[in-house]
Amino acid sequence: MEAPDAAVAVRAESLRKTFGTLTALDGLDLTVATGRIYGLLGPNGSGKTTLIRALAGLIRPDAGTVTVLGRTPAAAVAAGLIGYMTQAAALYSELSIDENLRFFADLEGVPQDEMGSRVDDALRAVALTPRRGSLVGTLSGGMRTRVSLAATLLHRPALLLLDEPTVGVDPALRRDFWEHFRALARGGTTILVSSHVMDEAARCDRLGLIRAGRLLAEGTVAELCARAGTADLESAFLALSEPA
Repeated sequence: MEAPDAAVAVRAESLRKTFGTLTALDGLDLTVATGRIYGLLGPNGSGKTTLIRALAGLIRPDAGTVTVLGRTPAAAVAAGLIGYMTQAAALYSELSIDENLRFFADLEGVPQDEMGSRVDDALRAVALTPRRGSLVGTLSGGMRTRVSLAATLLHRPALLLLDEPTVGVDPALRRDFWEHFRALARGGTTILVSSHVMDEAARCDRLGLIRAGRLLAEGTVAELCARAGTADLESAFLALSEPA
């Protein structure tokens, strides 16, 4: 096996995944540089979540290869290198926010002598410190999203996989989230985020436009707009999605 390339966090080649008669990934290739925020932009059903689940080691592609931080996805997860935030909050409604975070910190192997400070940091990052004692079952959908993000940050993963991370979050907090994402990237964390919201996708360093399980185009917002000959990202996506 070749030595891993430290400059590449994610490498996928010719990924294919079917579910019955549905082709979710259709020969997809993807390379994500270390320390970058990479956005997967596409409509619902385009293959974004399937790709993220493959990177998180939750599903096995039918064909193709994938490495995460120079390892198989399963090995990267076992080493605590991946944080995965799903669309649906995987939290315990009968526990408080603080209890949920301590539970997930323990699952991820956070040392006991660091657990309190890690939980405090995560709560501050999502602006939930005053609500730490609230039962998750009493929270709004947006607040549950914030708790899910906090839980993803606890073990300080090298790669964050965020599937529609700001759904139901108000604009001011969405801005704060992205400031935190940018700070993490500056510190060397790689972030792969899926979205179908254009203004959010525009915050990424690079974008991959996905449709029907295929990577249609990738680049910076400026590069994609130039390639499509359009003035904005939404128009570029529509133009680049048209059949050749």
